[in-house]
Amino acid sequence: MAIQNYADNGAFAPRKIVEALRTTSDELARSLGLGKDAIQRKDRIASDRTQRRLRQMVEVLNKVEPRFGSALLAYAWYRSEPLPGFSGQTAMQLVQSNRADDVLTYIDAVDAGVHA
Repeated sequence: MAIQNYADNGAFAPRKIVEALRTTSDELARSLGLGKDAIQRKDRIASDRTQRRLRQMVEVLNKVEPRFGSALLAYAWYRSEPLPGFSGQTAMQLVQSNRADDVLTYIDAVDAGVHA
């Protein structure tokens, strides 16, 4: 998921992400912990909160995509795999709680051979 492929005019474009992940806008909004208006209305798409969550999710997916071989499998992991050391929370739940940096740190640690 190259970031530049999912942006329009310098901002993340939810419709491009929806197409790449073969999901719906409602499902993407839920994955981000946002209401569907946040990724459907132009003024809400441009908001700092929506753009930050989109960026965080894309960063996590970019980091794990090579491990899974596709953006679709990375997205499935993001949504469903509980992460050790985070009380059974998934990457999606952590991003929804503004803990994307913790997810990225965890992934880096696993890549470095440190198991959480």
